[in-house]
Amino acid sequence: MKNKTRMDKPCRTTLSVPGNKEKMHAKAAASNVDVIMLDLEDSVPADQKEAARKTVIDSLLSLDFNAKCVDLRINSLDTPFAYKDLIQVVEAAGDHLDNIVVPKVNDEGDIHFVSRLLDGLEMALGQKRQIRIQACIETAQGLSRIKEIAEADARLSALAFGIADYQASIGAGLISLSGHGENEEQVYPGHRWHFPISRMVMAAKANGLLALDAPYGNFKDDHGLKKSTDLGKALGCDGKWVIHPDQIDTVNQVFTPSKEEIQRAKQILEAADDRSRGAVAVDGRMVDQATIRIARRVWDQAVFLGQV
Repeated sequence: MKNKTRMDKPCRTTLSVPGNKEKMHAKAAASNVDVIMLDLEDSVPADQKEAARKTVIDSLLSLDFNAKCVDLRINSLDTPFAYKDLIQVVEAAGDHLDNIVVPKVNDEGDIHFVSRLLDGLEMALGQKRQIRIQACIETAQGLSRIKEIAEADARLSALAFGIADYQASIGAGLISLSGHGENEEQVYPGHRWHFPISRMVMAAKANGLLALDAPYGNFKDDHGLKKSTDLGKALGCDGKWVIHPDQIDTVNQVFTPSKEEIQRAKQILEAADDRSRGAVAVDGRMVDQATIRIARRVWDQAVFLGQV
């Protein structure tokens, strides 16, 4: 069963916030980011996992997130932390969460496990609002099973590309301090991650899911960030993870429809209104149904963002 792409909240930017840093949670809530991802994985040392869960729960119950989408990134399922992340946080504050972000998804079984556990938690809690799942594609194994992962469960809302872990999984060289997309032009005559991102985008869109690009590691390099974001959008991504508040405005701007795009979409949709399901003529040019669907997405996003 294919999902309908979830567009009730914008997902241009997702800010990863360490779960154990309470002050950063409040700052994120006050920012103009679209999605706040409270992280229990990479940003939290192993000896602070338990404390981080309690901090996340406190923030979920006490902070006003200003109608933002709020996600929880759990630890990967091959650790002793993931099941406790799910049970403890969802039992205490599950009705404040939009998505569970599952890192290093290697096959569809990972999604089935998280979904079934959420089934039981929601039934026990009497929670009617369903928490959805975002799957992180960060390994060669995960990319090889991308079709099966994307089709795995109706809870899925998005696929996200994890650039650093993917590099490690295929043995690619480390060419920057962060491993997140800088200095690529020094080693490859083109876009080094074109194939995995395009493959992920194709699987996502075939199943009505959002596709999210990896973060850009150098938060002081706005030019590099803009270039990376433009490439992600050109490949069909709907948004991008960010690692620093200074990156939010640049990424939001790229993924916000321009006035020209909105006007073009309006023109196409007006021409297609009440017509047959075939192509329509706009200013002497033929526009087919695929272009009409693109126009609809642009218009819908503009509506959600209050631009029209």
